[in-house]
Formats: sequence, structure tokens, C-alpha cells
Amino acid sequence: EGFEAEHMTWPDRVQGGLTAVREIVGRVWVYVVIGIAVGAGIHGYVPTNAMAKLMGESAWWSVPVAVLLGVPMYSNAAGIVPIVQALLEKGASLGTALAFMMAVIGLSLPESIILRKVLRPRLIAVFIGVVAAGIITVGYLFNVLF
Repeated sequence: EGFEAEHMTWPDRVQGGLTAVREIVGRVWVYVVIGIAVGAGIHGYVPTNAMAKLMGESAWWSVPVAVLLGVPMYSNAAGIVPIVQALLEKGASLGTALAFMMAVIGLSLPESIILRKVLRPRLIAVFIGVVAAGIITVGYLFNVLF
């Protein structure tokens, strides 16, 4: 038994889809709510000029800082979108916001701790270094192009 399309009736397919949606929403909703709350906090309380100084186009350090700020966070793509939207509205450059989002998703500290159970520290360090370099490169590239 399983999800073989030939053996499933239409009601079985609908029920399987609803079960999958409930499972996904159950795993993601907390991150979305946290992301909305953080985004609302940034939007409502962080002065525009402060965000522009820290993450604006004129700040050469904005991309590495965004990557460093993103590493300790733990979220998924759906949860980080409201935060990135608020950063962009407050003056962050596109490449910097993109680097922040990629760092949160690809370099989160909790994920690295989980990886420690299956990978050696040296391999984790190489992974983090290569991914961080790629994220920083993409961030600067987007800042130059857009």
C-alpha cells in the first residue's frame, strides 16, 4: 500500500493531499508567525536611516554583516520572507537582503549542530566556508546589478 497513482481513488488522492498540507502547515506555521512578528518589529520600530546605514548600498560591509546576522537565526523560506520585505522597505539593498535570507536558510547554526551528528567538524567548516563565500558573492553581485 502507498501513494501509487494507479490504485488511488479520487477521494483517496484528496485525502492524501489534505494530510500532506496539514503536515507541512503544522511544521511551518510557527516560523511564519515569528517571521511576521520580526518583520513587523523592524517595520514599526527600526528607523529607516539606521537600516540604510547598516544594510544600504553605500555600506561595503552590508553583505558580510547580513550573513553574520543570518547565521544564528533558525527559519525557513516562508518565515524569512516578511523579515526580508521589511528590510527592503527600510532601505536595505537587494543583494544584502538576499544574502541575509540565504544565510538564514543555508547556514543556520541549529542546522550545523544537527549536521555535527553525521559529519566531521572539518567537513562542516568547509561546507560553511564554501556556502558563505557563495552567498557573499551573490549578495555583492546583486548589489552591483540591481
